[in-house]
Amino acid sequence: MKRNLVKATFASGCFWCTEAVFQRFTGVYNVRSGYTGGQIKNPPYREVCQGRTGHAEGIELEYDPSLISYKELLQIFFTTHDPTTLNRQGNDVGTQYRSAIFYHDESQRKEAEGFIKYLEEEQIFDSKIVTEVTEAKPFYYAEEEHQEFYNNHPLQGYCQFIIDPKINKIKKLYQHKLLPEYR
Repeated sequence: MKRNLVKATFASGCFWCTEAVFQRFTGVYNVRSGYTGGQIKNPPYREVCQGRTGHAEGIELEYDPSLISYKELLQIFFTTHDPTTLNRQGNDVGTQYRSAIFYHDESQRKEAEGFIKYLEEEQIFDSKIVTEVTEAKPFYYAEEEHQEFYNNHPLQGYCQFIIDPKINKIKKLYQHKLLPEYR
């Protein structure tokens, strides 16, 4: 069956976390960790981690709007990280860990900006949201050892202490939207 898939790109700290969260949802496909929003082509992990390239660690995914909406993806995005800390998520500090939505068309831009406005008006967070909303730039896949990291290393310390709580949160809040094997 041919699906009409749409691309979405998010950055919300370490890409291992973001990838692990989004790949568990029905209607989300081809989640890949990588780098975007920077100045050089094909940036290596070491350079990105040192904040030298301007790239954010992020994910690119494809989704089927008949199964999950862009608004639902935004809800998941804002539920699973702190969008009020500039260039930081927990102990991960630097512009490479910024909160960002990279839109692929005007409807995504408007929806993202409108969603942030709603969150601010409703005072969902105690501080101002610093998530940047910018046009998608080239997305460079991270090295193979970074793909599927959580699934391949669930007992690794970072996975247990940082990613597991995010996974538990989505199981609690979005169980009905998760793929059956992740409920």
